[in-house]
Formats: sequence, structure tokens, C-alpha cells
Amino acid sequence: MNPDLPDDVTGDVTGDVTGDVLALALVQEASGLDPAENRARLADLVPSGADLVVLPEAFARDFGEAGSDVGPYAEALDGPFAGEVGAVAAARSTTVVAGMFEATPDATDDRPFNTLVARGGAHADYRKIHLYDSFGYRESDRLLAGDVHPTVVEVGGWQVGLMTCYDLRFPELARLLVDAGAELLVVPAAWVAGPRKVDHWRTLLRARAIENTVYVAAAGQPAPRYSGHSMVVDPLGDVVVEAGDGAEVVRAEVSRATLAAARRTNPSLLNRRL
Repeated sequence: MNPDLPDDVTGDVTGDVTGDVLALALVQEASGLDPAENRARLADLVPSGADLVVLPEAFARDFGEAGSDVGPYAEALDGPFAGEVGAVAAARSTTVVAGMFEATPDATDDRPFNTLVARGGAHADYRKIHLYDSFGYRESDRLLAGDVHPTVVEVGGWQVGLMTCYDLRFPELARLLVDAGAELLVVPAAWVAGPRKVDHWRTLLRARAIENTVYVAAAGQPAPRYSGHSMVVDPLGDVVVEAGDGAEVVRAEVSRATLAAARRTNPSLLNRRL
């Protein structure tokens, strides 16, 4: 074992580390109001050649007009959308993360969850914890919040923590994920466009990467309704790749050697005093 590396990393930081590189593809594409059409587009949108493909929040069906009822478009976790995500992921030999509205059997509350599904090489479900009751919106009027529990899934030997959109504004969730082992934070979003919104998005993504010395990969829906600018940020806060505001796919690789080197340079996780 290299004594200069963190305990959970082995190998030479100047060369390959076991499970060192993970190839990412971020699909910055708008969802529509017809769930069947959105499902049908998955086969064309999910590219080959990536270990992890990330689509935006609410890709199964867009939110629609602000405050509208999304309950009729909610599905089970073994329903048509999650099933198609799994089928396309299997066909591409990858893991796909995408957002949907999840039906709840609770007879006293018919609001669904805002849920991420990971399917293919890995399997996980994450219910958005922080609902967007901000900037004039009231997501909690139409959606239920998930329990406060960090969701980390293994993809290609990497520990991947899941967050959704507004969760990004809460640093404590990112830290919970990192304390649960996350080396990469994935953030599907429908980051509503507006004054300062792209600046907030870029700043918060870089902050979560810097303060936790982790990679952050965020896939947003494009303009004009949303902000676009999907990006991958490295553990020292450098932007590896960034989309514009239109529809596109951006690719990057994350490296555990880079992660280990960043944590030697900035050992803030080890220096915490709680």
C-alpha cells in the first residue's frame, strides 16, 4: 500500500489505480409532457461508451406549468419508465440515472415523490429530500419529500452519491454522502432559469466539490425554461467539462488517482474537528 494515499485507495497516484477511471456522459436534454414520448427517446439519447450516463431530473415527464398536478404522471419503481431505463442501460452496457415522479401507495396523501432511478450495472432509487419551496415555487404542494438518508450506489467500482437539483443548496447532504463513502456526487436537475441562476449553479457545484474533495457531475435540462450548463467538476474545484444552455451530451472521465492527489493536497476531511 502506498503510505501517501488515503486508507481506502491503493496504487500509485501518478499511474493507474484499481478501478481508477470512470467514463461519464451527461445528457442535457429537455423532457416533454408526454411520458410515452420521453420513454421512446431514451434509446436514442443514451450514448454508448460510458460507464455512467446521467439524464436530468423529471425526465420521465416535465413538471409542466408551475404548480400543476404531476400526480397523474407518477409511476411505480417497476413501471414503464424505470423499466425502459433498465432496458436501455442493459443494451448499452452501462448504468443510467434519470428522474421520474414515483407513485406512493399512501392513501392519505396522493402526492408522488421526485425520484431518481439508477438502472443497469447498478440499481438504486433516491427520493429527493429538499423540495423546491424557493424563488417563488412551492414544490411541496405537489410532491412529497424523501426521508433524510444518504443514497450511495457502486458504479464501476466507484461510490456514487445521488442528489437532485435543489438538494445542491444544502451542503450537509453532500457531506452525509461523502461520509457514507461517496467519491462522486451525481446531480440531475431541472434548474429553473432566471437572474443569477447559472452563477448560483456553477458556484454551488464547485463549492460541493471543493469542500468535500469529490467529483461532482451534474446534468440539467436546457434553456429556455431551465439553465443548462451541465458539468463535471474535479475534487479541487476545476471544471473538467461544461455544456452551454442548449441540448447536448458532454463526456468526461473521473480518475481515482486525481481524487487521491486532491485529498493529499487538501486533507480537509481528515482535519475536521466536530
